Amino acid sequence: MSRSLRTALSAVLIALSCLLVPFGALAAWAAYGLTDTRSYVTAMAPLASDPAVRDAVADTVGDGVARESGMSPLFMRDAVRSFTATRAYRTAWDAGNEAAHTAVMRALNDERADRDDRPVTVDLATVTTPLKHQMTLDHVPFAERIPIEHTRVALLPPDDLVTLRKGYHVLDVAGFWLPLAAVVFAACGIAVAACRRRAITATALGTALGGAFLGLAVAIGRHLTLADLPDPAHRPAAAAVYDALTTTLRTVAWLLLAVGLTVAAATWLTHHFRTARPRQDPRASAAPAPTPPPEPTRARA
Repeated sequence: MSRSLRTALSAVLIALSCLLVPFGALAAWAAYGLTDTRSYVTAMAPLASDPAVRDAVADTVGDGVARESGMSPLFMRDAVRSFTATRAYRTAWDAGNEAAHTAVMRALNDERADRDDRPVTVDLATVTTPLKHQMTLDHVPFAERIPIEHTRVALLPPDDLVTLRKGYHVLDVAGFWLPLAAVVFAACGIAVAACRRRAITATALGTALGGAFLGLAVAIGRHLTLADLPDPAHRPAAAAVYDALTTTLRTVAWLLLAVGLTVAAATWLTHHFRTARPRQDPRASAAPAPTPPPEPTRARA
């Protein structure tokens, strides 16, 4: 294979690898990060203490309870806001997130659900049971009298579930194969390159560029998500949720950027010092020939 052909083939493989880096990271995050219930609950747990999230919960729950009971919305909002500062609320928050995520993932993985036209629901007993237990431990009056009713609450309508299931299966495949393809293309591009130093540098810079593109995509997605909300008052809470869910993705973006720039700089410095080192002339470094001893003078008769 000629040198020019090897260079062209290496450039194509490295370009494909760098192009797949941000998409592979995004697919892997969606397929393995968002779908893991334990990771999801851990990421959402700190939001129980976020002021914007607490205000959104107080407004939504307080208005709902006020409509059902006929009481003052302002009073109910203050009551719910006070409750959001308790440990029992944090227990209910974690239990609710776990129950909702488990129900959604069970529906996405259920092959028989394609023939159903039922929405995704969650049983409120999965939330009220740990809530009642925590309130009993905190010696809240009449906590043991809280009824545990198995009431199903809809989370997703059937039409949205069908769309999400198709996207989930695509991400499940892409989350594994895209990162693997990026690594294989990069390795092959470096292996066939006529100048491997330049190939490694190009791969590193392309990886850093992919990390920067991934971080930019996360920022643009945040802006678009908040702009589509109908109620501007809930944008701070939605921003907190978005930031909590994309923490791992932003970390990966910074890691790709840092690793790519570090490898590129190390490759350049290694080559620079190697070429800047003065070469010794082998003729100058050779040992000088020994000087022959002077001939003895003959004494005259």
